[in-house]
Amino acid sequence: MVTATNPFPTKLARRYAALAFALLGVIATVVVVSSLANERIARNERAWFVAHLDALIPPTLHDNDLFADVVAVHAPDLLGAESTTIYRARKNGTPVGAIIATTAPEGYGGDIHLLVAIDVAGSVLGVDILSHNETQGIGDGFAPHRSDWLTRLIGKSLSNPQPKQWTIHKDGGEFDQFTGASVTPRAILKAVRQTLEYYATHREEVYR
Repeated sequence: MVTATNPFPTKLARRYAALAFALLGVIATVVVVSSLANERIARNERAWFVAHLDALIPPTLHDNDLFADVVAVHAPDLLGAESTTIYRARKNGTPVGAIIATTAPEGYGGDIHLLVAIDVAGSVLGVDILSHNETQGIGDGFAPHRSDWLTRLIGKSLSNPQPKQWTIHKDGGEFDQFTGASVTPRAILKAVRQTLEYYATHREEVYR
């Protein structure tokens, strides 16, 4: 005797299988698109950061990859963070300077993250603010579109001025404050001075 079979379960199973394959296709597409987006974001972030490095030590002054020639150090007492990265610039294998990522924890709005470029002799090549939470128009008086305050640090060292003068006029120092703001410039100057102190003490280690 031949028993008739119901075709509907088979059709339903096929539909579920088709839906499952379609869903897997959608998931795979999402993963690929997400991966490509993440790669693009990473490339953009790297390009943004490298531009900041190149602005402090131009490519004409070195022939190595600043972004790759790095060393991580632990000096929270002077550099303001548990872990800090130092980017080394070299020309024909000879050190020409270093860019130290440091943090000024005493900003009016909290941490100020900056890059301090220092030449081999220990003088400031430049200072760049990466991020901050200072009040716009008052605490951010270091912004390039508002003043040239940061450029006044170029050429300064631990002996020019003397350590006690590495602060604002109000505190007996050599530097101007911002209009209506003293906490922020005081914090930045302290961070730069302490970065110079770290460099002076660990210069040999920096370029290993």
